[in-house]
Amino acid sequence: MSTLENLNNKQVEAVKELDGPMLILAGAGSGKTRVLTTKIAYLLDQRDISPTNILAITFTNKAAKEMKERIYNLIGREVFRLQISTFHSFGLKLLKENYDKLGLDKNFNVLDADDSLTLVKKIMKNFDLDTTKFSPKAIRNIISSNKNEMISPEEYHKFVYTDFDEVAEKVYDEYEKNLRRSSVVDFDDLLILPIKLFDQNKDILMKYQEQYKYVFIDEYQDTNRPQYILSKMISAKYKNITVVGDADQAIFTWRGADYKNILNFEKDYPNSKMVVLDENYRSTKKILEAANRVIVNNKMRKEKDLWTSNEEGENIVYYRAFDEMDESNYVIKEVKNLLDKGVSPKEICILYRANAQSRTVEDAFLRNNISYRVVGSFAFYSRKEIKDLVAYLKLINNPKDDVSLLRIINYPKRGIGLKSIENLELEASSSNKSLFEVISSGKELAFKNIIEDLIKEKETMSLTDFIDLVLNKSGIKEDLENEKTLEADIRLENLEEFKSITKSVEDNDGIVSLSDFLDELSLVSDVNDQKSDINDDKVSLMTIHSVKGLEFDYVFIVGVEEGLFPHVNSMESKDELEEERRLAYVAITRAKKKLYIINARSRLIYGKVDSNVPSRFIAEMGDDLIDSIKKDGIIKETLKKENRNIEKENDLKPGDVINHEKYGMGVVIAIEGPIATISFSKDGVKKILKNHKSITKVDN
Repeated sequence: MSTLENLNNKQVEAVKELDGPMLILAGAGSGKTRVLTTKIAYLLDQRDISPTNILAITFTNKAAKEMKERIYNLIGREVFRLQISTFHSFGLKLLKENYDKLGLDKNFNVLDADDSLTLVKKIMKNFDLDTTKFSPKAIRNIISSNKNEMISPEEYHKFVYTDFDEVAEKVYDEYEKNLRRSSVVDFDDLLILPIKLFDQNKDILMKYQEQYKYVFIDEYQDTNRPQYILSKMISAKYKNITVVGDADQAIFTWRGADYKNILNFEKDYPNSKMVVLDENYRSTKKILEAANRVIVNNKMRKEKDLWTSNEEGENIVYYRAFDEMDESNYVIKEVKNLLDKGVSPKEICILYRANAQSRTVEDAFLRNNISYRVVGSFAFYSRKEIKDLVAYLKLINNPKDDVSLLRIINYPKRGIGLKSIENLELEASSSNKSLFEVISSGKELAFKNIIEDLIKEKETMSLTDFIDLVLNKSGIKEDLENEKTLEADIRLENLEEFKSITKSVEDNDGIVSLSDFLDELSLVSDVNDQKSDINDDKVSLMTIHSVKGLEFDYVFIVGVEEGLFPHVNSMESKDELEEERRLAYVAITRAKKKLYIINARSRLIYGKVDSNVPSRFIAEMGDDLIDSIKKDGIIKETLKKENRNIEKENDLKPGDVINHEKYGMGVVIAIEGPIATISFSKDGVKKILKNHKSITKVDN
């Protein structure tokens, strides 16, 4: 096959091994997508199987689309017979094909994160729970965490110890009952319910095992428990499973991802083969060496030392600013220099650990009239007017959807008061019916009639024309036109833009049903959508988590300070500190030509001024790879000098007695760099920044 000529020896080895389990350990920039897509094409070329026998799973819609495009270039239109999708999209496909086995209606809806939170708030209100004492977001997160650990409300009971746990258990139980009654599923169910389906219907599992004889999983280090189990169940019969990933780039454990899945792959599949892709095609030698020097300090990883035949490249530029304003001004100055040299804005990226850091950087870009985009900011599908329209569409598709109904029953205003809604909820709860079903009179009935009329019309016209009808009959369009404000005009423009989305879907796929369109909409990820626009000619600003999967010629990482990056919350956990280091590794390896590291002596953030020392990650890169720069004729300190100064500034040593604002009195056990290990009488041993303002040394 001629496409193998473009691969290096290890990539060819990974492609040609077709049968049995395989782990492809793919370092940053090592061409993993090329290997994965070529292997699928090679498999079809070498085996007498149908494309329908292949399942390829990745983590974002953008990655799935890229994979399809690459395979199309190799095999042509046969790619459309392959199942290439995200885990959630595959889960939705399984539910759509087997909805009756799970007690769902054919046109069930999918709740997004906002809808789930709305449902939690509604339940808490009905239970008369204090939302100032018990955070609805925290409870929603507990529910999601339990579902991702496959813990039912009944099983969660054994983990209930506090008042908060009791509230969470109560809400979780009612939340699940609401989902079933409304014939809706949440995003977690797209992974959980297929496993339940397979557990309860072995014949259905065997059917899919027979269909998907070859399974490919991308970004395996990011799989959570349900994704891991689903992968094993589907591939259990033939064990032709190829997983691709890199434990050094596992940065989503806070979402439930378990990077140990990739570390344990060879235990799960004792006869597996492993291929290490360690040639990097992206970065210069110096950038890559810096990344290697940082990540080697992690213990929980598979050994891998990336190398490249690219040019040596420039040293990493290090700038220690006076404060966050100086930091932003330096970034702007360097960005202007790059733009003046002809560098395209889309090849420049500013990275930060926390969203709160973007404000001063954005302000600096605005003051200097430099075009930029914030990736992961308020997204199109999260806008109120779009969510209102989608709620109408969801209710038309599935009238049992209580969450959608409650959002729009009095929008635009129809004089339906809270008391009327409460009465409906009581009747629905007592009769175990949906809110829509129990509406029988009053202004609520007029609303019900509008929805029923739209249900009759939905199959008689194109989706785009139907959107127009919904906007008119619901009163949304008239309400915004009557408002006569700039904000209302912008909302109307956004609703028009929504119609352009449906029009493009119809142009590409022909006639599309409302149900199919809502399925696609439910799987859209805000951040991934914005990433797809990254080719616009603007400088990109984003968190390090958002930059995964992207690359830029010039990368600036700001706020590289102890307490910010690594984050202060990671200081007391070895596992969390290793995740911060993996985050640093991801950030460094996004740069192709030049990397800038910037931090500040003092920083106003979260409403207070902090003074932080330079991040340990800078020292781990080594002085020989870093150029500290001059400002106003004053030479910036080298890292070693700066670290020595830090030691002089803080004289904490083992045996010292300290007082901590939260933990009280404690004794210093050990000092390791900027971290103090302290034993507290009540809370045990903690690792804390030794110069943190919460610590006061007690004179003996």
